[in-house]
Amino acid sequence: MNARTAGHTAMDVLWEPESTAIGWIQGLGDWAAVPLLAITQLGSQFVLIPLVALVFWCVNPGLGARLFVALTLSGVINYAGKAVFYGARPYWYSAQVTAYSSGSSFGMPSQHAQASTVFWGYLGLRSGRRLWAWTAVALIAAICLSRIYLGVHFFSDVLVGLLVGGVILWAALRWEDRIVAWWLGLGTARWVGCALAVSVLPCLVAALWQSLARGDWTVPAEWIGATPTDPAGHTLTSLFTVAGALLGGLVGFTLLAGRGWYSAEGSATSRAARFALGISGIVVVQVVVHVVAGGLTGLAEAVVMFAAYAGVAFWAAFGAPEMFIRSGLAGRPGAGAPEVRGPAEEDGGDPGAGRPGGVPADGTARDDGK
Repeated sequence: MNARTAGHTAMDVLWEPESTAIGWIQGLGDWAAVPLLAITQLGSQFVLIPLVALVFWCVNPGLGARLFVALTLSGVINYAGKAVFYGARPYWYSAQVTAYSSGSSFGMPSQHAQASTVFWGYLGLRSGRRLWAWTAVALIAAICLSRIYLGVHFFSDVLVGLLVGGVILWAALRWEDRIVAWWLGLGTARWVGCALAVSVLPCLVAALWQSLARGDWTVPAEWIGATPTDPAGHTLTSLFTVAGALLGGLVGFTLLAGRGWYSAEGSATSRAARFALGISGIVVVQVVVHVVAGGLTGLAEAVVMFAAYAGVAFWAAFGAPEMFIRSGLAGRPGAGAPEVRGPAEEDGGDPGAGRPGGVPADGTARDDGK
């Protein structure tokens, strides 16, 4: 069905002038394409996920775990939004926009804008230093500009991504201590149920929405650019992938906390060895997954990716740290390898040092007014 929905009609009011503005920006010259292609990677999962792994395995496990949960939860919300809005990308909508980069999922909201707000904004604000906070703001702005110039997002996509990312960042900074303490105080059945709810329910809702409300969707005739094959399927697969990673991470971190957590202290050599071994495990699993899922499409591919990335995240959150401890590359907090605390925890006498996020052993949250 090529009939325009009310939603698309409303968005066309924005997309037409936005396409013209993007064309004007791109008309300033191709010279900016190369540096902006490099900058845009700083908001991509291919850069942010290894950075989170580096922080978790080698610098500060509590900070890394919180970053991972915030980032993957942000990804679930983002792709769920894409699955609802069915928004075009500029080069799909207009043949006058040059695609310096590409995207196979729907555009609204911008994943790069949202993820970079959560990741770089969290690090900048948690540093407690004004210079780092403003550096994060500048980096986020540059990433957002890159998405517009490269032709993969409208201004409105980026704005919505910034707003959603800002809300997630605010919520994380405001309530993370209480949420961690509450989570660690849950019984096994309750935390498993919560983990399944936040990861599986968005996938089920999106799949039903695509099947029932958007089942007869085809590319609108007004999209005269180069729209890829099956953007709805790609969007659903991306949602299932990041939701699986969220589930695996939540389960892994919770089990690791139950075993006494994990210390990132050690020599530069041991830290480098941890990162190399951990990333190697992830790469091997990813290669196998993409070989196995290479011939799948639609919901079957999405389900396989959910399970596979749940396993990848579980390895990163639990399997790898336990392997480091057993091999002597790391230790438990307080066992000759004191925990590295985050900026918000350097108070000189936190009874929760060494537990995820500095939560005291009794499971109560610290309420220090932040």
